[in-house]
Amino acid sequence: MRIIFMGTPEFAVASLDALIKAGCDIVAVITAPDKPAGRGKKLSESAVKQYAVENGIKVLQPEKLRDPEFLEKLRSLKAELQVVVAFRMLPEVVWNMPYRGTINLHASLLPQYRGAAPINWVLINGEKESGVTTFFLSHEIDTGNVLFTEKVTLTGHETAGELHDRLMNKGAGLLVKTVKGIESGRYNVHLQSALLDGDGVELKHAPKIFKEDCLIDWLQPAESIYNKIRGLSPYPAAYTLLNDKILKIYRSEFEIAEPGIQPGGFLTDNKTYLKFAAQDGYVYLTEVQLEGKKQMDIGAFLRGIKF
Repeated sequence: MRIIFMGTPEFAVASLDALIKAGCDIVAVITAPDKPAGRGKKLSESAVKQYAVENGIKVLQPEKLRDPEFLEKLRSLKAELQVVVAFRMLPEVVWNMPYRGTINLHASLLPQYRGAAPINWVLINGEKESGVTTFFLSHEIDTGNVLFTEKVTLTGHETAGELHDRLMNKGAGLLVKTVKGIESGRYNVHLQSALLDGDGVELKHAPKIFKEDCLIDWLQPAESIYNKIRGLSPYPAAYTLLNDKILKIYRSEFEIAEPGIQPGGFLTDNKTYLKFAAQDGYVYLTEVQLEGKKQMDIGAFLRGIKF
């Protein structure tokens, strides 16, 4: 079965690698154009392009997915199936091209957490489980018929970076299962509306995260702040202001207790702990980065700062 793979970041590389190792015929990879990066503004290749080049796979990097020249190249590849992992939104003329359709791997249990940042929002909201889903693309983003899902239990302590790696590997295996199922005809499709547990179930979304979403509100409960910190770590990172500078927080712990100071105030022994008061307790910062400084544990941070 001739397959075109579409993806850009490291998350997609695991899936591409798994498909190659499973013997799938990847006739081409579609990925983002090279972009200037770093201080020297040298052109940087996507992780998927680097993998494809190393493995001798044809690479296409269209600026616009509706470009007639690109569409003609796509048709000439005669793909039976297109696989999308962490790529941009496709126009119908692209996703409707192969006769077997276009499938997508999404890092949540659809229909919950449709959108650009499911890994972050699952943790920010303190969920107990997450997972990966494969589905056929359709007109509305992340709404197509579901093929397969696989759940993972959350510990309540993992960061977004750690969950990213778990789902990246779990998703790669699920994608191989999905492609093999489509190739053999052994699969069922499920309407997303039928997967909701019942009437009145809240549909939660996972929109793109902006800088203003990362500012900590110390009037919130301590556990909610703790979940926000791990849900945004390591990127883009939750932050607060300290000495009029941005302090990014990568790891923390929380304590439910009657705070003796106003929310947003902090206590420290200047050696081992720095804790901020929340609505119903304290949040202990354990790994931080002050604006203009390196990321470090709280002990090293306290040795180098004066309050």
